Amino acid sequence: MSLKLCLAFLFWGIGVLVGFGKDVRCTEWLTPLHSFAEAQATYINPDMDIVKRLDNILTESKMGVVAHYYMDVELQGVLQALNFEHVFIADSLAMGDAAVRMCEKGCTSISVLGVDFMAESVRAIMQKSGWGHIPVYRSVEKSIGCSLAESAERLVYGAWLEKASKATNPLHVVYINTSLETKSKSSSIVPTITCTSSNVVQTMLQAAIDIGPELTVWYGPDTEMGHNLQTMFDRILENWDDAQIKSLHPKHDHASISTLRENLNVFPNGKCVVHQVFNEGVVETLKESYPNAYMSAHLEVPGDMFQVAMEASLTDDGVVGSTSDILNFITKKVKQVATNTCKNAAKTAGISKEGKTRLQFILGTEAGMVTSIVKNVQSILRETGMGEKVEAEIVFPVAAEAVTSDGDGGIVPGVSGSEGCSTAGGCATCPFMKMNDLDALVDLAETVAEGKHEMLVGHAPPDRLKGDEIEMGIKPILHMRHLMKENRFDPKLVSEVLEFRK
Repeated sequence: MSLKLCLAFLFWGIGVLVGFGKDVRCTEWLTPLHSFAEAQATYINPDMDIVKRLDNILTESKMGVVAHYYMDVELQGVLQALNFEHVFIADSLAMGDAAVRMCEKGCTSISVLGVDFMAESVRAIMQKSGWGHIPVYRSVEKSIGCSLAESAERLVYGAWLEKASKATNPLHVVYINTSLETKSKSSSIVPTITCTSSNVVQTMLQAAIDIGPELTVWYGPDTEMGHNLQTMFDRILENWDDAQIKSLHPKHDHASISTLRENLNVFPNGKCVVHQVFNEGVVETLKESYPNAYMSAHLEVPGDMFQVAMEASLTDDGVVGSTSDILNFITKKVKQVATNTCKNAAKTAGISKEGKTRLQFILGTEAGMVTSIVKNVQSILRETGMGEKVEAEIVFPVAAEAVTSDGDGGIVPGVSGSEGCSTAGGCATCPFMKMNDLDALVDLAETVAEGKHEMLVGHAPPDRLKGDEIEMGIKPILHMRHLMKENRFDPKLVSEVLEFRK
C-alpha cells in the first residue's frame, strides 16, 4: 500500500461538551486515529496553566506574536488559547500587516514564528510603514532556513534571471517565500514583482493585460507551482470557452490566455521538501480509498496531487491554492452541511455508525494546518448546534516508505529518518518551521519582559542588506501591494518592463 493514514481527526463536536469552553479536553470532542494523530490531539487543547503563564508574560512585555500556519500543534494550541490580543496566525503575506497593526496598538516588540525570510519580510514591511524602530525577534538564535527560499539563492537562479533579462518585455514573478536578498538581487537584474499562492494567477493575468501580449513571464523559484500553473492554463484552454475565461478575468479570452501560456517560463530547480510527499502513489491510493472526499492541494504540491484537486475544484468538490484558501474551503463546506445549505450533499462520505453525516477532507498541505482547521470546525458545530449530527474527518496522507508500526497497530511516520517526519519523506511537516517551539517563545518573552534586549541580538532577522539594497528588496513587495489594492499594475513597473531593453 503506497499510502498510510498518518493523521485523521473526527470532530464529534457534542454541543454540551463544547459549551464548557476551553477547559474541555480534546478527547471529548475529537477522535484521533493512529499514534501520530494522538500526539497531535494531545496539544489541540493545551495546559491552561501554560496558557495563563504566557498570557501574563506577553501582556507584561507588550510583545506581539505573528506566526505561520505551519507551527507545531503544541505551539499553535497555546497561541490560539491566549487572551492576549496581539497574537496572529496566518500565511506569510498577512504576517507583516498584522505586525504593523500590533505596533499601532502599542506593542513594543514583535516575535516572528516562522522561517528567516518571514522575519526579514515582517521587519521590512514594518520599516516601510514607519515602525523600523520596533525590534523584531526570531524565537531562536540559530538560522531557520527553507529549502525553497535557498534554491533561489544559488548561482543557477541568477543565471536564469540573466537569461530572462535578454527576453522581450520580461517580468519576473517571484514567490513571496524567498529572502529579501533574493528579491533585491532579482530587482537589480530584471523587473520583479512578488506573488503569493493566493494571487499568483491574478498577477499573471493582470500582467498580460497591463503590459501587453509581448510580455514574457518568468516565474520562480517553486518549480512545482510553476508547472501547476502551466497545467492550469492548459486545462482552461482545453475545456473553457471565452465566457468562462471572462469569469476568471473580464479582459481575457482564449487567444490571450494562449499567448500568456506560451510566454510563461518556469525556473526548473526549485523544490519545497514538505510538499514532495504528495507523489503519484499517494494520489492513486487516495482516489481508491476516499472517492467521496473533498480534495485540497497547495499550489506547491507535485502535479499528480494538484491535478486531482484541480479537477475536483471545477465542481466545487475541492480547492487548489494557498493555506488560507484550503482553510476557508473546509470551513465553508462544514458550514454548508451544518446549516443545511450544502449544494452538493452527494459528496458527503455517508452516515457514520452513530448516525452522523460525515464529511471527509484530504489535507494536501503541511500538517500544521490541522490546528486551525480543528478550531474552525469546532466553532461551526458549536454555533450551529450540529455537533450531534455532523462530523468531519481530516485525512492526512503519508508516504508508505516513511512509516512503521508502533507495535500496537499505530502508525509512526518518518521513523527511518530518526525524527517525527524526515525531510526525505513521510508526513508533510516542515522541519524548519518546527524549530520554533513553545519553550523558545516563553524564554524570548521573559527576556523581553525583563528588558534584557541586549541579550537578544542573535534573535534578530538576518541582516544581509544595507541601504539601497533594502529598498530594492522591498520594491517587488510594494508592487504586489499596489496590484492587490488597485487591481492593476503599478504604472512604474509597467514602464520598467516595456522600456527594459530599449
